[in-house]
Amino acid sequence: MQFEPIYDNGKLVLPKIELNMTSNQSIGIITDLKRKQLLMNQLKDRSQYYLFRAQQSEYMRLTVEELIAFLIKVTERNERVALLIDYFALKEERKVKIKDLSSSKRTYVTLLRVFFAHQPILVLEEPYFYLEEEERCHFKRILDDLSKEKQILILTSNLEDAMISCDAIYRLNEIGFHPLDIRDSEEDKLEVQEQDRANITLQKIYTKRNDKVILFDPPEVDYIESMDGSILVHVGGENYVCALTLTELEQKLLNFGFFRCHRSYIVNLQKVREIITWTKNSYSLRLNTGKDAVVPLSRSKLHELKTLLNI
Repeated sequence: MQFEPIYDNGKLVLPKIELNMTSNQSIGIITDLKRKQLLMNQLKDRSQYYLFRAQQSEYMRLTVEELIAFLIKVTERNERVALLIDYFALKEERKVKIKDLSSSKRTYVTLLRVFFAHQPILVLEEPYFYLEEEERCHFKRILDDLSKEKQILILTSNLEDAMISCDAIYRLNEIGFHPLDIRDSEEDKLEVQEQDRANITLQKIYTKRNDKVILFDPPEVDYIESMDGSILVHVGGENYVCALTLTELEQKLLNFGFFRCHRSYIVNLQKVREIITWTKNSYSLRLNTGKDAVVPLSRSKLHELKTLLNI
């Protein structure tokens, strides 16, 4: 597996990488959001790779049973639906529509697409990040089984997530690309603990409404704005007050795919549908939400956004 170097304004952001992946091997690369996207983009047109991107969506109106039957049909596999439902540990949810599952269970069901992939190499972006403990255990078991026949590359920002399933782990950052020895390193053990604490902090966004504390998973958030001294978190057309500053939220949400598009706005890039050009110096982002929201995009941020999205 090879990756070509990429420069941004003369600065090397992605070095040339050669991974000698052997059969039955899982490799993890710990890196940031921008570099994860650059790696995925270099593999997207290669037929031997199956790419799973974080926050992929599923057929929300189907039940779990209907989805698995559909995947069996389109991949022309011989498995029986009932046996796979047992194997996936989804017997209780078999008649539940995807849209009615919990956030963790819905992500887990979407991840099951990798089981049906015919490609010999699976490339997964943040497969464990949005999973609760039960779903993590189930998906690890499935990946362990798949690794007996396929090669697996996991791209993540979390060391602990890489350690769950990977035989070898590398770190990719501004310093370069280098292997990480996690066997006896006290420093890395401390880093796992720090990452774990950060993960707990970042799993929920705390907001208040009518004296009630309301918690949101980052993927639920459409965008965040600063208005008249208040920080408003927008979710599904509603807004909720948050006690953190916009700068604090920007730092906490960096690895969740959020982008500071304007001095008063942070947007969830997974929700962006269109970049609108109003005039030569005026831009906005249209979001794919129920309310079809539009947020401003600063001219100074346009190039950074295009680089991040590789457009």
